[in-house]
Amino acid sequence: MIILGLTGSIGMGKSTTAKLFAEAGVPVYDADAAVHQLYEGEAAPAIEAAFPGTTVDGKVDRPKLSARVVHDPAAMKKLEQIVHPMLGASRQKFFADAERAGAPVAVVDVPLLYETGGEKRVDAVVVVTTSPENQRARIMARGTMTSEALDSILARQLPDAEKRKRADFVVDTSDGLDPVRVQIRDILQQVAKMPQRRS
Repeated sequence: MIILGLTGSIGMGKSTTAKLFAEAGVPVYDADAAVHQLYEGEAAPAIEAAFPGTTVDGKVDRPKLSARVVHDPAAMKKLEQIVHPMLGASRQKFFADAERAGAPVAVVDVPLLYETGGEKRVDAVVVVTTSPENQRARIMARGTMTSEALDSILARQLPDAEKRKRADFVVDTSDGLDPVRVQIRDILQQVAKMPQRRS
């Protein structure tokens, strides 16, 4: 089974692209959704022990936790040491299930793939992109983020140009869904002939 890493900066259309891979019959592992599940269950007690007062009714209160770790690299590292092993186990289970089901390709959707060295754990990387104007317009249209908050997120992410340079495949979401479906079809045809190369 070939594992594709799907990544892209905020507002590039990565979630939509992940849905279109799923629509094409490819199992997709959503790292963000997996973190949400862990925060609502398995990881909550350990996070509460490490960061008292960050859970409510046995679930992690994300804004409270974020306020505690976002400007504190040591706290962020401590949080990652709790969550990453659990995330790794849930990802391995996903791969095992996909392989058992006979899937030729599986996609793992990881926003910070390059930032966390995740490209070594996949066979090829798909980077989702659009113009900086499109990106900013999409994010601001959500109405959930200030310009400053966006700039601080972008500062933590590898620049889009660098991601595109390192990618095996680039999906441009600037022109709507149909061109993306075509790009996905092409990628799936190409990866069918690829050797595995993850370490």
